[in-house]
Amino acid sequence: MTDNSIRLLVIDDDRAHVELLSAYLVADGFKVDCASDGEEGVAAALQGEHDALILDVMMPGMSGIEALRAIRRESQVPVLMLTAKGDDVDRVVGLELGADDYLAKPFLPRELVARIRAVLRRHHLSPAQAGSSSFTNGRVSIDVGKRECTLAGKPVDLTATEFNLLAALMRSVDLVLTKDELSVLTLDRKWAAYDRSIDVHINNLRHKLTAAGCAAHGIETVRGIGYKMAANP
Repeated sequence: MTDNSIRLLVIDDDRAHVELLSAYLVADGFKVDCASDGEEGVAAALQGEHDALILDVMMPGMSGIEALRAIRRESQVPVLMLTAKGDDVDRVVGLELGADDYLAKPFLPRELVARIRAVLRRHHLSPAQAGSSSFTNGRVSIDVGKRECTLAGKPVDLTATEFNLLAALMRSVDLVLTKDELSVLTLDRKWAAYDRSIDVHINNLRHKLTAAGCAAHGIETVRGIGYKMAANP
C-alpha cells in the first residue's frame, strides 16, 4: 500500500488544527477527509472508506472516547487517538476501548506521520511480511498470513495490535517476552517506563479470549519483566 492510496479520516473540532494536519498529511501523499465533531466522525468512519482514523479525545458533544466506543461496536478500523499531554486517564481508556495507539499534544507533524505509518503497517501486513505460519496452543489458533484468530474453530475478533501481540506470544510459547520486545514487535517503538500501552492491549486480549470461552488462555504476567504464554494451558 502506497501513501497516495491511503485515505485517512481526521475527527477533530479544532478547525485550525485540522487544516494544519490535513495540509501536512496531504503534502506527505495521503488522502484526507475531515469531520468536525464526534457524530459526523462516527458516521463517516462506519462507511468503511478509510484506512485509518485520527481521533481527538477532547471534543464538545460526543467526545473522542464516546466516538471510539461507537466505532468499535461495528468496526476494527485502525485508530490513532490524540490526547492532552499527561492525560493518562483518557489515554488508558482509549486503549481499553480498542484504540491502536495514541499521540499526546503538542506533537511534531512528522511524529504523527510515523505513528500513522506504523499503525497501517501492523494492520496491512502482507502474508510475505507476516509469515504464512499457523500456530495452535490449547484451544487458540492463529493463521498469521490470513490474520485470523480462532477459538475451537470459531473466529475471535481482534484489533491489529491485539493480533500481533498474540502472534508474538504464540511464536514464543513458554518464553518470557519483555515489554520492550513486545513494544518493538507490535507498536514499532521502544517501550518507555511510563507507557502502559502493552499492558492495556494485553488486558484487552485476555478479556476477548475469555469472553470467547477461553478462560485458560495461558497469557501470564511475569512481574517486572513482561509476559509469556504457557504451553497448552
